[in-house]
Amino acid sequence: MNDSWRYSRDDALLVEEAKLVGIDQPKQHLISKLLEGHDHQLKVISVVGMAGLGKTTLVKKVHEDPDVRKNFPVCAWVTVSQTCDFPKLLTDLIRQLHKELNKSVPQFIESISTIELKEFVKDFLQQAGRYAIVFDDVWDVEFWNEIKFALPKGNYGNRVMLTTRKADVASASCTESQDYVYKKEPLSNEDSWTLFRNKIFKGKPCPDHLMDVAKAVLDKCEGLPLAIVAIGGLLASKDVSRIDEWEMIQHSLGGELEGTGKLERVKRILSLSYNDLPSRLKPCLLYLSIYPEDYLIDCNMLILLWIAERFVEWREGMSIEDVAWHYLSELINRSLIQVTEELYEGSPYTCRIHDLMRELILIKSREQNMVTVTTGQPMTWPSEKVRRLAIHSSSNRVRELPAEILKLLKLRYLTVFQPVDPSDDYYGFHGFKGPSKLGGLLALQRLNTIDASSGSVIVKETGKLTQLRELYSTQLRREDGKELCSSLVNLTSLRELGVGSVGKGDDSEIIDLNHHQHSLSSSSSSCSFLQSLRVLIMRGRLETMPVWITHLPNLVRIDLCWSALRAEEDPLESLQHLPNLDEISFCGSYQGERLCFKAGGFLKLKRLWLRRMEGLRWMTVEEGVCPNLRRLVLEQLPLLEDLPSGIQHLTHLQELGLYKMSSRLMEKVENQEEDSEDYRRMAHIPEIFIGFYTDDGGWSIRRLWGKQKKTILA
Repeated sequence: MNDSWRYSRDDALLVEEAKLVGIDQPKQHLISKLLEGHDHQLKVISVVGMAGLGKTTLVKKVHEDPDVRKNFPVCAWVTVSQTCDFPKLLTDLIRQLHKELNKSVPQFIESISTIELKEFVKDFLQQAGRYAIVFDDVWDVEFWNEIKFALPKGNYGNRVMLTTRKADVASASCTESQDYVYKKEPLSNEDSWTLFRNKIFKGKPCPDHLMDVAKAVLDKCEGLPLAIVAIGGLLASKDVSRIDEWEMIQHSLGGELEGTGKLERVKRILSLSYNDLPSRLKPCLLYLSIYPEDYLIDCNMLILLWIAERFVEWREGMSIEDVAWHYLSELINRSLIQVTEELYEGSPYTCRIHDLMRELILIKSREQNMVTVTTGQPMTWPSEKVRRLAIHSSSNRVRELPAEILKLLKLRYLTVFQPVDPSDDYYGFHGFKGPSKLGGLLALQRLNTIDASSGSVIVKETGKLTQLRELYSTQLRREDGKELCSSLVNLTSLRELGVGSVGKGDDSEIIDLNHHQHSLSSSSSSCSFLQSLRVLIMRGRLETMPVWITHLPNLVRIDLCWSALRAEEDPLESLQHLPNLDEISFCGSYQGERLCFKAGGFLKLKRLWLRRMEGLRWMTVEEGVCPNLRRLVLEQLPLLEDLPSGIQHLTHLQELGLYKMSSRLMEKVENQEEDSEDYRRMAHIPEIFIGFYTDDGGWSIRRLWGKQKKTILA
C-alpha cells in the first residue's frame, strides 16, 4: 500500500525527541518554582540558554502540565521572536485570553492604539483571575520594558515565564526578590546517548561495530538536542551494516568543527544534514525560505506548493500528493522540519523550521537563487535572476508593491506576509483580503507582470493576469468570499485553486463562495468563470456548496476538507455530472447520514477518498454509476457498519481500502465465508486493504486479499 507510510505512528513525524529525554527533572524543578512563593505577587521565571538547547520544549511541557493548568485557570502562550510586531502580539494575546474564558473578542481591538491595547490586556487580566503567560523567544530588554506594563501584579499570585538566548534579558525581567532565572544546560552524556539512540535505533542497542564511531559523532554535538536529532536523522538514513558510511560522516564532522563555538557547530551539523539530502529533497527544503521567522506552516498547503513548483517527481502506483507527503515525512524524520500540530492521529497539520535551520536555508537559498526575501522596502534586484520573491513585512504594512517588481521578467512566484491594517479597504491581491494577511499565502505561478496601485496591495486589473495558473489563498474569513469570487472572474487561465479559511478542522470559519455574479442558469458553455480550472481544493466550512462548481467542465480533481455540509447539501449532486472529474477527496465534508451515488453519474471518476464523516451511516451505489472507478478508500466513518450497498456494481474497482472503520464492519469484512452474500459482493475486487492500530500503539495496514494475505506495515 503506497500511502501506508503516512500513518506510521513510529515515525519521528510526530515525536519531538527532546521531549522524551532529560526533561523530567528540569520540568519538575520549574513547576515547583512556578507554584511556590507569595500568593499576592507577580513572579517572573526566565529560562535562558543558547539556541538548540530545547528551552521552548521544556517550558511548553511545564505550561501544559495538569498541575499548572489547575492552579492557573487563565493561560496563554506568545511567541515573540526577533522580528516582533508588538501591536499584533498584544492582539493575539487578547484573542487567546478570550478563547480561554470562552468569550467573544471585541472587534474594536483591531483599531485601537498600542497604549490602549496594553490597557485592555491589563484590565482584562485584572478581572480574569490568576494567570500564567509564557513569552517565548524574547530577544531584547526593550520588549520586557514594554510588555510589563500590560501585566497586572494583582493579588492572585500571577506568573510569567520567558525563554531567551540572552542573559541580559533574563536578568532584566527578574528584578523582584522571588523572581527566578533558570539556566538551561546541555544534556548529560547519558541523556545525549539516549536521545541519539532513540533517534537512530528507535531505542534499541547500537550495534557493536558502530559503537566507537557513534560515540565520536555524538561528542561533536556537545549535548545540544537540536544537533543530536539533526545528526541522528542523517545517520538514521544510512545502512547500519556499512560502517564506512558512518565513518564518512564522522570525518566530515572532524577538523572543520575544531575551534568553532557551539552555535557554529550546530550550523555546520545542519549544513552537513542538508548536503546529505537526496537531490529531490533539497529544493523542497530551500523553498521554506519563503516563510518568515517562527511561521507555522500549513503542511497541506506546503505540499501543494511543492507540486505547483514541480519539485515532486511522479512514482509509479502513487498519486503525486502521496509522493509529496512522503517528501515531507523524509524531511521531518531527518529533523530538518519540526511538526508543531497534528490534524488527527498521525497526520501533521502544521510544521516549522528552527531558527538556526532557517538561517542556513536562507544562505543556501540565496546561493542557488531559489528565493529572494525582502522586507518590502525599495531595492534593486537583478531582473534576469529573481524567480520567487517573498516579502516579509512584520511591522510596517506594505501598501504598494515596489515598482521594481515590474522589471522582474522571470518572476514566477510572489508571496507577501504582513499584519492586517483594519483601515484598509483591501488587504490583499486581486481585490480580496485573505492572502496577504500574516498567516495568509498567495502563490502566483508563471506570473509575467504585476500592476500595483496606491493605497493597498492589490492588482488593478485582474484581466492582465492571463498567465496566472495556480492560486492558493489561506486564512480567509467569512466576509472575504465576495472579494475572492469577484477577483476570479478574469483569471481565465487558472488551472489550480486552493482556498482555506481561518481555523482548524471543525473550528474552521464559515466562508460563503456563492458570490459569482454571472448568470449560471444557462448552459455552462455560456459562462467563462473558471473554465480552465482543473484542480479545486477548499478547506474550511462552507455556507453552502458553490453553485458554480457544477459549471466547471475541465475540473479533474476536487478536495473538500472540513466543509461540514448539512444533510440537505448533498455534495454529490453538484459533482455527479462534471464530464472530466477524475478524483474526489472528502474529509469532514458532509454531516448527513446517507450518500447515494446515482446511476449515470461520475462517468470519468477513478479515485474516491471518503474520510472523517462521523454521521455517515449508509452508502448506496446504483448500477451504472462510477463505471471507471479504480480505487475507493473509506476511513474513519465510525457509524458505517456495512459495505456500500451496490458495491458489486463497481465492476472496474481494483482496490478497496478500509481504515479505522467500525469494529462491526471490520469483523464482517475479515471473516468472510466464500458462499456468503458479502463475499460475493466483494469477490470482483482484486485487492482489499484494512488498516488498524496494533497492541503497541503502532499503525498497521494489511492486505486482506489479493496475491496473498500479508502485513505490509507494522
